[in-house]
Amino acid sequence: MQEKRALTMALAGNPNSGKTSIFNAITGAHHKVGNYPGVTVEKREGTLEYHGWRIHVVDLPGTYSLTAYSLDEVVARDFVLNEKPDIIVDVLDSSNLERNLYLLLQLIELGLPVVAALNMADEAAANGILIDDKTLSKTLGVPMIPTIGSRGQGVTELLDAVIETFETHKMPRMPSYGEDIEAHIAALVRLLEQDEAFAAAYSPRWIAIKLIEKDPDARRRIEQHVRAAEIHTALEAAWHWITLHYGKDAEIILSEQRYGYIHGAVAEAVHRKRLRGISLTEQLDRFVMHPLVGLPLFFFVIWGIFKLTFVLGEYPVAWLEQLFGSLEGFVQNSVLPGAVRDLLINGIIHGVGGVLSFVPLIVILFFCISILEDTGYIARAAFLTDHFLHAIGLHGQSFMPLMLGFGCSVPAIMATRTLKSPKERIATILAIPFISCGGKLPIYVLLAGAFFARNASTVVMVMYASGVVLSVLSTFFLRRTVLKGQSMPFVMELPPYRMPTLKGVLWHVWEKTWSYARKAGTIILAVSVLMWLITSYPKAKGIQEYEIHARQSVAAAQPGLSEAAISARAEVLVRQYQLEHSIAGQFGKIIEPVIAPIGFDWKVGVALIPGLAAKELVVSTLGVLYGAPVDENSESLSLRQSLREAPNWSPRIALALMVFILVMPPCFASLATIRAEAGDKWLAFQVVYSLVLAWVISFLVSLAGRAFGM
Repeated sequence: MQEKRALTMALAGNPNSGKTSIFNAITGAHHKVGNYPGVTVEKREGTLEYHGWRIHVVDLPGTYSLTAYSLDEVVARDFVLNEKPDIIVDVLDSSNLERNLYLLLQLIELGLPVVAALNMADEAAANGILIDDKTLSKTLGVPMIPTIGSRGQGVTELLDAVIETFETHKMPRMPSYGEDIEAHIAALVRLLEQDEAFAAAYSPRWIAIKLIEKDPDARRRIEQHVRAAEIHTALEAAWHWITLHYGKDAEIILSEQRYGYIHGAVAEAVHRKRLRGISLTEQLDRFVMHPLVGLPLFFFVIWGIFKLTFVLGEYPVAWLEQLFGSLEGFVQNSVLPGAVRDLLINGIIHGVGGVLSFVPLIVILFFCISILEDTGYIARAAFLTDHFLHAIGLHGQSFMPLMLGFGCSVPAIMATRTLKSPKERIATILAIPFISCGGKLPIYVLLAGAFFARNASTVVMVMYASGVVLSVLSTFFLRRTVLKGQSMPFVMELPPYRMPTLKGVLWHVWEKTWSYARKAGTIILAVSVLMWLITSYPKAKGIQEYEIHARQSVAAAQPGLSEAAISARAEVLVRQYQLEHSIAGQFGKIIEPVIAPIGFDWKVGVALIPGLAAKELVVSTLGVLYGAPVDENSESLSLRQSLREAPNWSPRIALALMVFILVMPPCFASLATIRAEAGDKWLAFQVVYSLVLAWVISFLVSLAGRAFGM
């Protein structure tokens, strides 16, 4: 059998050019595709077999230039420079061709084979833009293949062009910067070629151009060159001559030369039809981006999403609670040994079942958010909030990571790589954990449903809004103390409005829901069983005598109860007695003096501990700690009802606990990401800062609740 030939293909392109859509169409992967810049924050990889070739595809973060400033741009540039893929596919937004071709020219200068995908060809045509791909290909010396990544159109032709270009070793045509500047480039190239190892590692022409552009990374790289001193001398001479001759900085001159080259190519190959009227995007933006209407509309949309989530999600959540209640009744009446029955009910059904009951809310919430992302509305929200973010010391681009924080803090923290200022990046990283992630939602829903049933959706909305306010106030404080520095100007394109595809939205929802459910089946299951063990053992001394006493007390207090009801209520008292004498109970009593001023007892303290591993575990732990008994009709009481009936619980305690969960340190995965992205110092700061803040704010909330009689 003939062995398949292999090649590595890098997908490059501007942010929001549709790279990830092309990547998904080629490899069959289903990574997140959002209609705003900054979705891909690290390179993604996939493999396919095509016509006897094994093609390794790498989706690089979006970048406007190979002069890298932010971390995601560094990832893209370093992969191309250091890994040297066999071929580069530059994904171009056909409706913004002149801006996108700037990166293509820089990729051409690397001296590697290049193929261009004229992506979003349908949008260009809808805007009256007619691209003669053959003429453009002939002008630039690069195969130009029209594609529509979201539909998978043109992908076969693109792969054919990739293989043909690689097999024929067809190289693109190098752009010229004019006779005078080319002479300086040639002089630098001759010096660079005198170090064979350096010339083999990097394209001498590309390095020479970047040196003239005063690229700091290129200047660092030539320090290892054997003729570094001579190169510096020649470079100073080139800068001096260009500035004297043109009256402008060398970097500006080279940029103008590129755009001049691009303008000529576009004038030759691109034609625009005159379209009557104003485009749909412009019409919508007149309303959506209005300085007076825009922000109120954004907040109304977010409020509407939360309201819709609870209105639609109320019924499936109730059905799932009934399902797990029936399952509990079935196990309770089974002939299984007592210890096994106790494990299944209190360790698994109350723990994992309590978390899975909220899956419908996760599905509805992220279905709505995915639609906002794919239409392009989230990018507008970034512009609307830019002025406000600058006022507190953040960059407008910080809006994207903060929005991702509503899903999960891990990708949100990684998304800060798009920020160019280190201090703004650290400030955004520290602000993200205050945003309510998907793991906090089940806790809010549980407690709001138990103690604020008539206004549950409003309470949850207030918790989400409080997280935003807290992140704002915290950032304002940090940017004026430990993270002083000036904010960078905000530059980001506004993509056109696009109709989201059902397939794309469903994949977004599936990705988030499956991640949530998988956590319930692994981490949450393991911790739920662990919590059952430490709440069930060691067995309390005299528990049999206490059980007899409990039955007598219940029967005496409520003479009309059936035997089954007496047993159920006595079981609750026995379980509480056992909890108090278990490992968990003893540990909870150790930390109780610290949390008692807030109003929390030792049970709440026990529930908070696994929340450091994953916030959803607070619900499962409460399910174990307050598992409801089975009544005479074999129908389980819900966890919400169990909490309402439990001593030491009240709306005040529920509200204080929601606030504590909001502010306390994020999960272990998020902490590990903070350490990787910001270092040990900021990880330690985050943990101490959020713990202290959580205690102080929860104490104040509890104090206020007591004053209002909650």
